[in-house]
Amino acid sequence: MSDVGAGGTSRRFPAVTRDTARPEGGRRAMGAGHAAPYRQWPLLAVCGGVLVGLLVTVAEFRTGTLIIGLSLLAGAVMRRLMPSVGMLAVRSPFTDMVTYGVLGLSIVMLAMMAQPDPWVKIPVLEKIVHFVVGR
Repeated sequence: MSDVGAGGTSRRFPAVTRDTARPEGGRRAMGAGHAAPYRQWPLLAVCGGVLVGLLVTVAEFRTGTLIIGLSLLAGAVMRRLMPSVGMLAVRSPFTDMVTYGVLGLSIVMLAMMAQPDPWVKIPVLEKIVHFVVGR
C-alpha cells in the first residue's frame, strides 16, 4: 500500500518536525503600533478582574468570588464576540468559550450557594452532600 495520496503527497505526518503551527492566541488584539500590554488587553482585562476578585475575597468572600466568576464569563463573551483576542485565545473558539463559561458559571453558582445564608438553595445538591458525607 502506498503512502502517497492522489495529489502526490503523503497523508502521514513527517518523521521529523520542521515547523510548528502558530498558536491560536498568537495574533494581536491591537496593531503593532501599540505597546505590548495594550495589544493583549483582553487577557489583561480577565486577569485583572480575577486579581481584583482575589483581593476583594480577603474582605468579603462572596463578592470576591462573584467578581472572579464574572471575569471568566466576560472572557467567554469576549472570545465569542471579538475576532481577535490575543493570548486569551488558547484553544479553538468553541473550546475556549465553553471552558471560560463553565468555570465562570460554576464559580458564580458556588459563590451564591456559599454558607452562611446562601442566596441560592438547590435541594438536590444538599441531598447529595448529605449522602456522600453522611451524618
